[in-house]
Amino acid sequence: MKRIPYYIYLIIFGSLFLVGCEDFLDINKDPKAASSDQVQVEYFLNNSITGAQMDPHVAERAFVLYWKIAARQWRGNGALATGGYDDSWSGDYYGYLSDWLKSANAAITVADDKIQNNNTYPYTENLKQVARIWRVYLMSEFADNFGPMPIDGFQGTNPEFVDVKTAYYFMLDELRDAVGKLDVTVTNPPDLQKYDKAYGFDYMKWKKYGNAMRLRLAMRISEVDAAKAKQEFEAAASSDLLLEWNETFKVAERPGWDPLSGVMTREWNQMPLSATINNLFVGLGGIPSADQLPAEFHDSIKPADYMGIRYEDHWGAFTNDPYAGFWLDGLPYSIDPRAYKCFIIPGWFDNPNFCFYGNATTTKRKLLGVNGTDLVVDAAITWNAACLGNWGPKASKNQLIGFDGAQPRLGQQFRNNANERVFFAPWETYFLLAEAAIKGWTTPVDAKTAYEAGILSSLNYWGVGQFYNDYIASESYNRVGTSVKWDHTTEPPETVSMNYINGYTGETGTWVMKYPANALHGDNKNDHLTKVITQKYIAQNPWLPLEAWSDQRRLGLPFFENPSVELPLPNLPALTQETCFESSVKFFPQRLKYPSRLQNSNPVGYEQAVGHLGGEDAILTPLWWAKKQP
Repeated sequence: MKRIPYYIYLIIFGSLFLVGCEDFLDINKDPKAASSDQVQVEYFLNNSITGAQMDPHVAERAFVLYWKIAARQWRGNGALATGGYDDSWSGDYYGYLSDWLKSANAAITVADDKIQNNNTYPYTENLKQVARIWRVYLMSEFADNFGPMPIDGFQGTNPEFVDVKTAYYFMLDELRDAVGKLDVTVTNPPDLQKYDKAYGFDYMKWKKYGNAMRLRLAMRISEVDAAKAKQEFEAAASSDLLLEWNETFKVAERPGWDPLSGVMTREWNQMPLSATINNLFVGLGGIPSADQLPAEFHDSIKPADYMGIRYEDHWGAFTNDPYAGFWLDGLPYSIDPRAYKCFIIPGWFDNPNFCFYGNATTTKRKLLGVNGTDLVVDAAITWNAACLGNWGPKASKNQLIGFDGAQPRLGQQFRNNANERVFFAPWETYFLLAEAAIKGWTTPVDAKTAYEAGILSSLNYWGVGQFYNDYIASESYNRVGTSVKWDHTTEPPETVSMNYINGYTGETGTWVMKYPANALHGDNKNDHLTKVITQKYIAQNPWLPLEAWSDQRRLGLPFFENPSVELPLPNLPALTQETCFESSVKFFPQRLKYPSRLQNSNPVGYEQAVGHLGGEDAILTPLWWAKKQP
């Protein structure tokens, strides 16, 4: 009988056991003589999928502090969003990801060994194809974070690194071949499904997920390799696709401190609303706040043409955030109906999803040095978000921004270890189809139908589907000049007149709000692609920050305001007070640097990787598929 390599046994013993696999190996056997009778493909696959759910340690570093901040899904001031980097965070994530890939590779190796030795079950071949599909997802995580990667790596020896284009071609080929070889007629024994926490080895769902992943990866390269992207996308789109919620690739969370604990559960991560997503939310869809909130909140709702109170000496101003310098002393007249579900209004203590972490019950804070005194501001039942950046002396005078109880924060339903982490949902499939149809590619539905289906899928997830008809008919612009209605592509006026109050004098006045320019997308604010990516971005919150970040890197969409630069940001040297009203890829993170552990353990591989980057090993070096941006 052929023997499994020793390193595979170490994976089984060292990591599979830790995730609590019910049917572990007989540990009394000689570990160097483990045969294929003693190991099963599903053990490795279970280990890899479970691990990639992320335990709280690596989840905080990669999912929360890197991806969610880079994607502006919360206002994490610093770290990746302003060009920062932590080698230990990256090293931890690199090590974890390598282990997940090792387990996925081991599943394929064990399956091949069983097939070669005629030691199979009826489902063995299918498990191999499932492992290949899953491995592609993990490889895409690697490539979309770091860049050049070893496609033959994570098998116990130092591998060779290939460029991102080669990696993407490999992943697309793997998906095509693996999906094509899945036999959806195979029946599994009942006990098998517990080893697949996503689909329970439902092969039709794996097929649909594999095709959906092919859509995702094909679209990722569409700006730099349109012919290949079109070919791959159209082939996948002609097959079975992930289109229903019960087909979502998701993994249930559970309390504790293990790989199935929630990815957003660390109490010290505030998760406040970001200016980016708030500028997209406010006004979008035209659904009045009064139709969404209890009657006791209605007196706090402000008119549609009210900007708020201006405190220019206490807010960062060197930014293209159209709302910079203003405090809304109440609630917006209209807002996307998902906003109040995801981020809970400060002071709404009886909301079942209110997050009490930190100082959430303290809503009164000070603005220091207002007319010679300290102004106490009550943030209860208000709705505000502030831009990132270095506010200089203004920051020390503003005790509101960054304080738990003064800002809308992520709902407790995502922080209590009782949800399901979403890796791929039907709304993404629909928005990918809509983008492809805009490009003129062959798709099973037209762009408008796919776009509206994606919106409905997302609204239903949030339990606000009752607003769908009014929402998709809305021509109301959000703060960056985008509306929902598909056939409404009229660009917003250059400016709009808004009423405001001077926070220092109490005088009322008129403020001319200028819709921000986005040179990364040709300054278009309300074209079809902007609509699609805006809706996709909102729908992907809070579960898919890596995808949201990837879309922004690929397209410059949706609009990301620049961090404010009252003082310079050393890691974003091109962003200055002279350039802060422009848009440039030089103002936004493009990738993660390779951790020092790679350079130390595999210097040859590290040099190969950097050589394939087309630039230095730096946060601001764009990946291959993002290079179309100016």
